[in-house]
Amino acid sequence: QVQLVESGGGSVQAGGSLRLSCVASGYTHSRTCMGWFRQPPGKEREGVAAVGVGDGSTYYADSVKGRFTVSQDNAKNTVYLQMNSLKPEDSAMYYCATKLMCNFPGSMWYDMKDYTNWGQGTQVTVSS
Repeated sequence: QVQLVESGGGSVQAGGSLRLSCVASGYTHSRTCMGWFRQPPGKEREGVAAVGVGDGSTYYADSVKGRFTVSQDNAKNTVYLQMNSLKPEDSAMYYCATKLMCNFPGSMWYDMKDYTNWGQGTQVTVSS
């Protein structure tokens, strides 16, 4: 069982930056996919970005491409989400999660149903 702990959330003004961290404890397979998701109040959870732990492949939602960067530090079992040029619509609870592979037949990196481990979330609030 993998345990995930997010941190780094906070309140910023539009145009600002935040870096979220997700520390994983427990066994992670070389093909593990680490995903970042967010859920604004009253809305559904959506995929933001993901990274394949083994090959470093990265994936992004169109809404964050060019502004967010997902990266990893395998020595620290940590995945980061650097968020720049933040907008009020980026305000949400942000979660990290793991699944076996980012993409395989019938499941894309943003499909929540196949993520088996989830963190408790960290709140991001962007004011205009």
